[in-house]
Amino acid sequence: MSRSFTGSLSLITVALLSTLSNPSHAQSAPLQVAQPLEQLTVFGKRNPLNTAPGSAHQLTQADLDTFKYSDILRTLASIPGVYIQEEDGFGLRPNLGMRGTGQNRSEKITIMEDGVLAAPAPYASPAAYYFPTSGRMQSIEILKGSSTVKYGPRTTGGVINLISRQIPDAPLAGQIEVAAGQHGYGKLHTYAGGQGERVGALVDLYRYQADGFRTINGVGGDSGFSKNDALAKLSIRSDENSLQPQMLEIKLKYSDESSNETYLGLTDADFAANPYQRYSASQRDLMTTEHKQLQINHLIDLSPNLTLGTTAYYNAFARNWYKTSKVGGKSISGSGTQLAADFDKDPLAGDLSVDVKANNREYLSQGLQTELNWLLDNHELALGARYHEDEMDRFQWVDKYTLEADQQMRLDTAGIPGTDSNRLDSAQALALYLQDKIQWGQFNLTAGLRYETVETRRLDWGKSNIGREGEPNKDIRNSFSALLPSLSVTYQLDEHWLLLTGVQKGFSPAAPGNRDRKEEQSWNYEAGARFNSGELNAEAILFYSDYSNMHGNCTAAQGCNDDNIGNQYNGGEVDVNGLEFSLDYTINQGKSLSFPLKLAYTYTNAEFDNSFTSDFDSWGDVEAGFKLPYLPENMLFASVAMETENWQLTLAARYTSEIRTQAGNGHIPSEQLIEAKTIVDLSGRYHIARDHELYLTAENLFDTDYVTTKIHGSNFAGKPLSVTMGYRYQF
Repeated sequence: MSRSFTGSLSLITVALLSTLSNPSHAQSAPLQVAQPLEQLTVFGKRNPLNTAPGSAHQLTQADLDTFKYSDILRTLASIPGVYIQEEDGFGLRPNLGMRGTGQNRSEKITIMEDGVLAAPAPYASPAAYYFPTSGRMQSIEILKGSSTVKYGPRTTGGVINLISRQIPDAPLAGQIEVAAGQHGYGKLHTYAGGQGERVGALVDLYRYQADGFRTINGVGGDSGFSKNDALAKLSIRSDENSLQPQMLEIKLKYSDESSNETYLGLTDADFAANPYQRYSASQRDLMTTEHKQLQINHLIDLSPNLTLGTTAYYNAFARNWYKTSKVGGKSISGSGTQLAADFDKDPLAGDLSVDVKANNREYLSQGLQTELNWLLDNHELALGARYHEDEMDRFQWVDKYTLEADQQMRLDTAGIPGTDSNRLDSAQALALYLQDKIQWGQFNLTAGLRYETVETRRLDWGKSNIGREGEPNKDIRNSFSALLPSLSVTYQLDEHWLLLTGVQKGFSPAAPGNRDRKEEQSWNYEAGARFNSGELNAEAILFYSDYSNMHGNCTAAQGCNDDNIGNQYNGGEVDVNGLEFSLDYTINQGKSLSFPLKLAYTYTNAEFDNSFTSDFDSWGDVEAGFKLPYLPENMLFASVAMETENWQLTLAARYTSEIRTQAGNGHIPSEQLIEAKTIVDLSGRYHIARDHELYLTAENLFDTDYVTTKIHGSNFAGKPLSVTMGYRYQF
């Protein structure tokens, strides 16, 4: 393997020998999970999960431990109403959506880590080419519906909040986890920390890597990745006898990534012959990233009923995706892919020109947010504010290569940075919200009002003014504001049944590249019921979103024309309706054996209500009644487990119905069809001692060949059967 992980295997061996020398009884003894600050979470004492006025789900540490996924897409497959669109097979650049919003780079939903916006530039450039490393998270919260009014800027679909590792409550606690598997996969995750009388600290290190499961024609090479993630926290608490207890927490995070990923997929014929090949024209494709974060949290109890939480944050993200854009002078969205395929079939037929574009960008996201919580009789008031700034700086170029008979690429002309794209998109935003939760007998009313004002700007110096001297060629400014009300009602029918309903005005700000400068707006409705009774928990919710205008963002991830990338298009009126259903049930066979069952189902119908013509490739010429692209009508997740005190065996399956890649109706042409698929995963865990665990996972157990996406009109394969063995020690 090009990225050796033999050290991990050695560590497993040493740990096993140490364990076997200690004949203590093998029992599961998970660490007591420290609870995060409630100001950074969606759920908590102020908003209990079981009574949340909307579709509410939480993946706990126990849930995340079942399969120990490092891929957020597989992690979230068990949540109804969350759409996942795989791409690279490892979840490096997730495509997530909720309630018909679309999934492209998770740009249409609100992604947070510890209560802070996680996208590199959530206003100026919402497509998230950075996503927090989900494998190091302690829990994940998912909320949809009218109660998301506190979380913006996108309030239509929902919010995902990833909770990072918290400082342990104990004086010293932590873990060491190592894993190795097929396709050169390896993982090392270790953390340690503790809480003293007033000072606490934590260090969390996470590295994972793979050689990849695709082979580059003619040259072999690495199609995998490596990613490092380091987190440190320091907290200081006031004296326990203080009249106004307070706490200060400082969070520092650094991550980097090197991944040999491409947008050059396979033709239908080549996918059918070997879905795990890659054309030699993609051999130089490489993404490098670096992310830095500083977050400072302060919490003070001004009185027993009045709490103020404040967070300052700074995120810097840089990435350069160096990837093939043209082959033989033709775009890979056009005939370039076919030219790459033809060359690999007969390399001696003649040399081939290849353009490799350096999609070089730097992002900045920073701000200050605060929330005041006031308990007043039967009212729970939350008053919040956030000032935010972000920007995306594009400084790109194109290198020109010749692909020769030996299938090696030789550099002909090195591009000059800034000569392909040379612009700066920026945004400033102020958000204010007020939410009141009112208890009235068996009724709970949650009324909210959010105000958002945004200013955006695009400075474009063109391809010839790389020094950015003088005035830019284009200086496009826009400002707009929105007032967003919401109301939800729950009724506790009895100790088991909760009825809920809600309405909310949805909003997404117009990006700097929106020619018409129109915001995305919608009215969103939901109604359903929740049942909780010991071993059985279920939730069923009907939802309906009435868009007066829907956005489509043009990115390379959707195969957009190079000249249109960064533009935002307006689709006008859209109707989205559907059903979300989830069920958890545990069958207990005495104290020593249980069978946990899980089920999640989502039905979605999403249609355009108007006819129009768009330069946005995924829409094109739209007629009223056309279905939205990349939205499956049916999604189903089911899992069954067998558990004892010492071991657990879990089988999980996820079904996704067929998907169309371009707006349309009726029969889906083969070139626009992603066929339905069912993927099965298996996990086995065994506690060989109180603090020692061995596990074995098999992703895509039946080695199913399937298409994940058809960006640029070509096919990308999902990850084949991948078996991983790991060991974890907790202390």
